[in-house]
Amino acid sequence: MFFALTEDQREFDAAVRGYLAERFDLDAVRAVVEAPESDGNPDALWKAAGEQGWLAALVPEEHDGLGLGLVEAQVIARALGAGVAPGPWRGTVLAAEAVRLVGSAAQKAAWLPRFAAGEAVGALTLRGAAPGVLPAVEYGAVADVVVARSGEGLALVEGATATPRGSYDGTTRLADLDAGAGETLPGASAEAVEELVDRATVLVAADLVGIARESLTRTVAYDREREQFGVPVGSFQAIKHALADLHVGVTMAEHAALYAAHAVDERLPDAPLAVSVAKAKASDVALQSTAAMIQYHGGIGYTWEHEAHFFYKRAKRLAAQWGDAGVHRARIADLTIPA
Repeated sequence: MFFALTEDQREFDAAVRGYLAERFDLDAVRAVVEAPESDGNPDALWKAAGEQGWLAALVPEEHDGLGLGLVEAQVIARALGAGVAPGPWRGTVLAAEAVRLVGSAAQKAAWLPRFAAGEAVGALTLRGAAPGVLPAVEYGAVADVVVARSGEGLALVEGATATPRGSYDGTTRLADLDAGAGETLPGASAEAVEELVDRATVLVAADLVGIARESLTRTVAYDREREQFGVPVGSFQAIKHALADLHVGVTMAEHAALYAAHAVDERLPDAPLAVSVAKAKASDVALQSTAAMIQYHGGIGYTWEHEAHFFYKRAKRLAAQWGDAGVHRARIADLTIPA
């Protein structure tokens, strides 16, 4: 079976990447990174996320969304990773997914159209519990509502008090939240929460895959032009073979993330396994590719002025999110090795 993105999905990918290239390039990313006191959510980029349907991909059509699937959402996540783009896109999409999967009819009617249009910012965390402290919530300081653990299930928490928290990854913002009890999401069974976690994991894996491919592409382009001893350094076998190996690893991770999204969408029996394979591969290859970007750019790659550290720091943070490679390899073992 040939498994790849459809033409429509490729066009969606091109549209997101085109917007970032033309209107929110790495100079714009640098402006966010170098202003840690800002909220990290540029108005123009957030407006584009609402107007161009990036936030509406998974929201059902009856709630003003596009009614697409996780495959399309991971296309967006991959493009945003490639652009190391800031902003609460993923948190808002996952908050919407929580409401879609386990919310009441009234909660869906109240929140999903707002999420789809970018009129509300969402966040999802399963660290801590409400009421109480929710640590290191992505874009918690700008979130209108946070989906968090509460008792045996999940709750929608509004009006939490945010304390900004520093991060070495300047492309995002974190905050500790002092949260109230919130409004219970009635359908939050253990199985539903596990599906929500798998969906979050796929989107993080896709972001990592985007980082890995872009950092590798930029490194190859640079080493084709940079010369030592009168020839491009990319012609040296030690570098050429290392980059070829990275290309294979990135390609495998790309396909793993794509299949994991499909498996979760279709609720295939191997979906949990596919998700863990995708996250383990993406975490490993993003760290490898971004480290190679620094090394194979020579001295310039180690400087603040070069963009390599944007990619490396983002990969380092996301590699551990929703389980690092070791956690997911352990899950793979549990799912495949008979007791």
